[in-house]
Amino acid sequence: MTAGEKRLGILTSGGDAQGMNAAVRAVIRTALKLGATPYAVMEGWQGAVDGGDRIKQMGWNDVSSILNEGGTVIGTARCPAFREKDGRRQACKNLLAHGIDRLVVIGGDGSLTGTNEFKNEWPELVAELLAQGEITAEVAAAHPTLVIVGLVGSIDNDLVGTDMTIGADSALHRIVDAIDNVSATAASHQRTFVIEVMGRHCGYLPLMAAVAGGADYVFTPENPPQVGWEKDMAIKLSLGREAGRRESIVIVAEGALDAEGNRITSADVAAVIEKELGVTPRITILGHVQRGGTPSAYDRWMPTLLGYAAAHEILQADPQKPANILGVRRNRVTRIPLMEAVAATRRVGKLIAEKNFTAATEARGTSFAKMMRINSILSEPPQTDIIPEGAKRIAILHAGGLAPGMNTAARAAVRIGLDAGIEMLGVQGSFRGLAEGNVEPLSWAAVEGWAFKGGAALGTRRAVPRVEEFYSIGRAIENSRIDALLVIGGLNAYEAVYSMVKERDRYPAFNIPIMLVPATIDNNLPGSDLSIGADTALNNAVWALDRIKESAAASHRCFVADTMGRRCGYLALMSGIASGAEKVYLNELPVDLAAINDDAIALKETFGHGRKLFLVVRNEEAHDVYNREFLARVFETEGEGMYDVRHSALGHLQQGGAPTPFDRLLATHLVYEAILELEEILGRGGKDARYMGMNDAAVHSNPVEHMMEVLDIKNRRPFEQWWLSLSPIISTVSMEFADSIPANVPIYAPESVTVF
Repeated sequence: MTAGEKRLGILTSGGDAQGMNAAVRAVIRTALKLGATPYAVMEGWQGAVDGGDRIKQMGWNDVSSILNEGGTVIGTARCPAFREKDGRRQACKNLLAHGIDRLVVIGGDGSLTGTNEFKNEWPELVAELLAQGEITAEVAAAHPTLVIVGLVGSIDNDLVGTDMTIGADSALHRIVDAIDNVSATAASHQRTFVIEVMGRHCGYLPLMAAVAGGADYVFTPENPPQVGWEKDMAIKLSLGREAGRRESIVIVAEGALDAEGNRITSADVAAVIEKELGVTPRITILGHVQRGGTPSAYDRWMPTLLGYAAAHEILQADPQKPANILGVRRNRVTRIPLMEAVAATRRVGKLIAEKNFTAATEARGTSFAKMMRINSILSEPPQTDIIPEGAKRIAILHAGGLAPGMNTAARAAVRIGLDAGIEMLGVQGSFRGLAEGNVEPLSWAAVEGWAFKGGAALGTRRAVPRVEEFYSIGRAIENSRIDALLVIGGLNAYEAVYSMVKERDRYPAFNIPIMLVPATIDNNLPGSDLSIGADTALNNAVWALDRIKESAAASHRCFVADTMGRRCGYLALMSGIASGAEKVYLNELPVDLAAINDDAIALKETFGHGRKLFLVVRNEEAHDVYNREFLARVFETEGEGMYDVRHSALGHLQQGGAPTPFDRLLATHLVYEAILELEEILGRGGKDARYMGMNDAAVHSNPVEHMMEVLDIKNRRPFEQWWLSLSPIISTVSMEFADSIPANVPIYAPESVTVF
């Protein structure tokens, strides 16, 4: 070990979670770029106790081709020995044998608590090893403290202080896919299914699955049913069938309780349904399938960002300060005091045990509590579709390109609006359809099933209405007695509403409340970090890139792929990170011919070092001249036969398919806030035109009149885009022979927060 050399270990502990491999890969490769020596502690703390070849020095290629694998390639195991001081002393000795006094630990709250105890005990363990003659004085002096950084790997998403934990999004994918599949067969036979999901002490998975999957009833630990729940559930299931549902879905968390603290199992629920309704439900227990399989796009790019940040953090951290967890808030890395987060998380369990369910729900965060309210509205079957006399009328309209999740947004808007006593109207065919008077009332039953389908049942068009069409649109608004417009769509929708607002003096019918909800796969709208449809498009793009990489596995090949997005590079960059692309070209970061030539030389060099595949991703309008075909020709010419080059546009598959759980939840949340705000504006007789977005802890709206101040209309994207700061990750974790990162240059800046 050379003077000044920094060595770090990484281990995964506790239950496995999809995305752990992405974090492991990012930590190891970032550490290498920073000039440190990374080690993998195999099989979690058991590897630390065992030592020997269980502590393995890692090189660049040791973590190749693991980004799309579930589980953890460095293993995890229970380790009773580590709970005893003798075991921890042995682990300390084995780590010191490799010069390791820095650890990145990926696990749940139990694993991270044990790690923190180990950190606090480290000086004592070192002193004991020195006194026993098992280490030298030089070793003891060189490693007086242990530095740790925690990353939370837990499909339950149960750690207070972070928006998402590694693996939770993938687990939700598994559950919602299962619900969609079960719903299809259940509807065919008009059956009832009881689905048991994980969530022993946290209701995140069952609650979000209920909202995203359209379940009729859900049992969570934080919101247990009151005495008499059996009758309540039976009534709601019956009313749902009377309202037009062909199937009934009940979701039960494995840790579900009633208000008295008695456990409720899926078998209990099935028995009640059979007794009360006289039907025999089918029970599906998803079990460990929720942990397995390929991680979602989110569980690739976010753990990659966390691992990248953790490597920086562990090498720069002050060993005298308390340990931190790196979590996620608003898609940014956040530094959270470890023991504060663990204490807050365990407090929720105590509140549930004390039957203080309101406090337990609040402790989960405002989004969790809000989703409970939303689920109650969406799952509540209508007693009647009669609208109160004189009720306000809100029309729903789609505009712009198709975005998966548009149907989810429309369904949620109808049910939330009806619950508020508002008559909901559907406009068929976008603004053209509105001008032609294609406006019809939408009932609770009319939107049944919309949430889970791709496409847009109301139709959508890209055309922005011309000024000469405004007269017809105004007359249609008056003739249909539309009191407010809810416009769900992309940038063309935003431009259309902006133009309408500017013409209000000439067209009095436009003086009604208008709310814009962002829905576009391009993710290029002002006022919102993410748009409905972008997550689905990203997952579709990553799926396609995975297939491309598999097709090239048996040859030496460079592949150039175009994503959608026009001049917004969100899909290109994020799919590049999530798929492990070696190079990404974005319109926001333009390159010249000299830079492309340098890339071609670097590409040839990396194939000369044994590479078999080089993946290049670019957004479709990254450059007007240096397009996909141009890059392919340059790379192939420079290769001189060392490798072949293929290129393809991923195309409209990015717009297709059922929306992901994230897009369903985002659509539901945004529309809930939009309807609430429209109701408030209507109540005070206002005519506000606003655009919705989620760009920090809560949903916000902004006035349409000022929209162009934050929008680069020439390039059809906001002036500021949060995700651009992630671009250095590509060269760090994917390009082995790129320049090293200067250790003294801060590349990420996590904010320090407290969970209380």
